[in-house]
Amino acid sequence: MLIKNKTAVITGCNRGIGEKILEVFSENGANIFACVREIDNNFKSQIKKIEKKYKNKITPIQLDLSNIENVKIAAKDIISKCGNLDILVNNAGSIYTGLFSMTTSKKLKELFEINFFSQSEFTQYLIKPMLKNKKGNIIFVSSTSGIDGNIGRSAYSSSKAALIIQSKSMAKELGRYNIRVNCVAPGLTDTRMMTENTDQKNIDQFIETTSLKRLASAEEIANVILFLSSDLSSYITGQTVRVDGGI
Repeated sequence: MLIKNKTAVITGCNRGIGEKILEVFSENGANIFACVREIDNNFKSQIKKIEKKYKNKITPIQLDLSNIENVKIAAKDIISKCGNLDILVNNAGSIYTGLFSMTTSKKLKELFEINFFSQSEFTQYLIKPMLKNKKGNIIFVSSTSGIDGNIGRSAYSSSKAALIIQSKSMAKELGRYNIRVNCVAPGLTDTRMMTENTDQKNIDQFIETTSLKRLASAEEIANVILFLSSDLSSYITGQTVRVDGGI
């Protein structure tokens, strides 16, 4: 078990990559604060099944990144319930597809609020116990779109690019406290959010650009995040790891 008895916070746990991170971290022994926008019965049932299977502790936390007051409340709730915080995975995010000339400033601000500003403030709160204990590990889930840019994704790509450069600055600032900060940049991943926001024609074209000629699975992304969260990557910080099948 790579992160046995570690305490982790994971955002966006109810589906897609976040759901798989929750399971992979549980399998590897972590106790988890699982953040979702809405704690419904389906999510409660999901948590119980995972806890029963892996014998770990999962605490659901209601987190709405579009509501900055809720972000503060969620962070304070986590801090009040945990002594040590070892790992923070900022996975939750929103996507928008629209040409640059058709993207309103309102939409741009909305996307940055969720994908960058709220995540930044959430992280500022949660690094406090890490600074106190002089150890910690922070992973941001960005995107290859934040490196390469994509047609119709100028707003989304920009918000994901902001996470990448921020993580590099944070790594330089926090390294002296034994806190590592890295980014994972997935390519197209077989999740509901991807299929709901990407035309099949574009998916097919993307697959042809990869060396492996397929999409990533959510588990493949989660496994890289697990590696970066564990001591196997103890000398890696300030990096952006592409998980893209060889674009």
